[in-house]
Amino acid sequence: MEEQNFSKYEKARIIGARALQISMNAPLLIKIEEDDLEKINYDAIKIAEIELDSNILPISVNKPLPLKKEEVLKRAKEKKLSDEKAEEKEAEEEQEIAKEGEIMELANPEDESGEEAPKSNSEAE
Repeated sequence: MEEQNFSKYEKARIIGARALQISMNAPLLIKIEEDDLEKINYDAIKIAEIELDSNILPISVNKPLPLKKEEVLKRAKEKKLSDEKAEEKEAEEEQEIAKEGEIMELANPEDESGEEAPKSNSEAE
């Protein structure tokens, strides 16, 4: 079996999964003497670490690599306008802006002075 270098996250996952199996009374894959088991207090995590360090666990990690795409990105083609058509388009846009400006009239200071200002509390009494 090919030797794999596991990241710390992969090691934690493998040890955790194997410790769960051991705690559920799965058979040990390595012979550990009774004295050694007593030293580690029959800790499933320590037993799983020993099994991982001895390369006896039949667990492999599939590390998918990113796909290398060699597609060429295509840009949306813009239509090239001649100078005359560009000028016509600008003129149309200016006319539209002018029409919108007519709808929205500017406020004059004289118009605003005709409105009543809100009265303060002393004037209201």
